[in-house]
Amino acid sequence: MKADFKLTQEQIDHFKDRGYLALNKVTTDEDVAFIREIYDRLFRERIGWDEGNCFDLAGADEEGKEIALPQILGPARYAPELNDTGLLKNVTAVAKQLLGEEATCGFAHAIFKPPRIGAETPWHQDAAYWGSTHWNNSISIWVPLQDVNKENGCMEFVPSSHKYDVLTHQCINKDPRIHGLELVEEERYNIVDPVSCPLPAGGATIHGGYMLHHTEPNRSDVPRRAIILSASTPGTERKLPRKFYWNEMKRTPRTDRAKAAQHRKEAASVTKVTN
Repeated sequence: MKADFKLTQEQIDHFKDRGYLALNKVTTDEDVAFIREIYDRLFRERIGWDEGNCFDLAGADEEGKEIALPQILGPARYAPELNDTGLLKNVTAVAKQLLGEEATCGFAHAIFKPPRIGAETPWHQDAAYWGSTHWNNSISIWVPLQDVNKENGCMEFVPSSHKYDVLTHQCINKDPRIHGLELVEEERYNIVDPVSCPLPAGGATIHGGYMLHHTEPNRSDVPRRAIILSASTPGTERKLPRKFYWNEMKRTPRTDRAKAAQHRKEAASVTKVTN
């Protein structure tokens, strides 16, 4: 695929050296409006809840409690028209320039911060959620669907922290019912000289899986919408595999819903075969 969205050599060098990149515009206002309409519908309908793909990233999905940081995994599976957007085309072009022509790209998840109650996303590394047998070669492209700043939760990074291995994490508030992760207290000395990245709607930040990052709570009177794409090339096997015990300790309601949905699917498949 020929890249229609070109990075400068300075931008590529900044990403390699500092571990993140902020772009003011990666798609049109019309494309943002189209995606935002889909985004609002998905969250309004709580798409994927029964399958465990919609859940509170910072909470335990307790019955009757307002969700402070709802997330939807794989939004394009519920709205395939997202795959026809200019955003995906341009982001794919960017990913190929940063990772190589073999890079694949798609919509990973969407995170919504309600006005005034939208929770902080604590300091963490994305790779802490992933398998521990390989070094991952992945990037996340975080796209706001309205202007963002520190008040409503723009991205913040620790420059050059992408050169770390995965640091020690825990479930937020040490609660195994919560899917979201945060650095343990003993690792927070690594949060040095963080940089905030305010952006207009349709801009993007890009970071790799080992990059330390964070967003503030939404203290504004309007929702903060962000949709995240991911791109990757094959990883390499670790010579000494690690165990990410913090993932093994999780006992989340979203996992229970996912297992129940899988059981229903298997039962329906058996019924269809025997009828």
